[in-house]
Amino acid sequence: MSATIKLEKKHFPVLLDELVSIISPLYSGTFIDCTFGNGGYSKEILKNKQNKVIAIDRDIDAIEVAKILKIKYNKQFNFHHLKFSEVHKIEKIGDDLKGIIFDLGFSSIQVRDPNKGMSFYNQGKLDMRMGLNKTSADEAINNLSYSELNNIFKFLGEEKKGKSISKAIINERKKKLINTPDLVKIVDYAKNFKRGKTHNSTQVFQALRIYVNKEIHELIYGLINSFRILPIGGIIAVITFHSIEDKIVKFFFKHYSENKNSSRYLPNIKKKELLFRLPHKKFLLPTVDEIKKNPSSRSAKLRYATKINNNKNFQDFLKKFQYLLDIEKMKGKYV
Repeated sequence: MSATIKLEKKHFPVLLDELVSIISPLYSGTFIDCTFGNGGYSKEILKNKQNKVIAIDRDIDAIEVAKILKIKYNKQFNFHHLKFSEVHKIEKIGDDLKGIIFDLGFSSIQVRDPNKGMSFYNQGKLDMRMGLNKTSADEAINNLSYSELNNIFKFLGEEKKGKSISKAIINERKKKLINTPDLVKIVDYAKNFKRGKTHNSTQVFQALRIYVNKEIHELIYGLINSFRILPIGGIIAVITFHSIEDKIVKFFFKHYSENKNSSRYLPNIKKKELLFRLPHKKFLLPTVDEIKKNPSSRSAKLRYATKINNNKNFQDFLKKFQYLLDIEKMKGKYV
């Protein structure tokens, strides 16, 4: 327990001040923290004794942090070990739900944990499971086909060298099972060992993590199910850290908050019923001071929207990103 507390002090919740300013007018209600992690956002919201927080997280390590908050805040705080796509399964939310919050990043604590197998510097098996799932990155990398691996790297990691990396993986695993150092070497070789501002393996590891944890499915259905349980006037706020996440969140908020013709020369389209109001058309970014304090916040973007309608038809949204959902469904021969 003490080790968890020491690690927790090194974690910085991103865009915390901005998030608090967004939800401040909604105080004296219940908020759902869909990505509880180390509890940074929940703790800040709970400082107001009129607020309540229902937190969820798929990571089993979050349970210990939640126990500490439960002791301190008692009736103000509850935790559920769930994926955030299952937010609609929470019972007894109450009638005063004001906001639902997502922080889609993962902490340095999770990266440093060798049992999670997420770091480039890990010496053991690839794992990357965040919790409540079976398939590991080790199983994926050693069993998926060339085309499946290439699709994962190309579409979930936006990796330009995906074909070369996939081919090298297929060749290498004919000799042995591929672990973390092996994969890093393969990527380095494919990229001619060039080092830039980010590690060569960043996009490959991102792609595998997304695939293993079905993060696209989680985000899309997390947003849809959050909308369904949120009363009119409540907000959904999402902090993203890479372009794929941001593209999904941007479309969800923007597509359902405006009606536009594709061309001024075409007849007016039938207007759809709007679901959101966007207080800010663009995203919010961390300040220079925050980035200096916490360099990992530099890629964060905060988008939020206010619910104004109860329409529940999200076919446009699902159709838009079906190709990503299909990639996450690939099972290879290990299933």
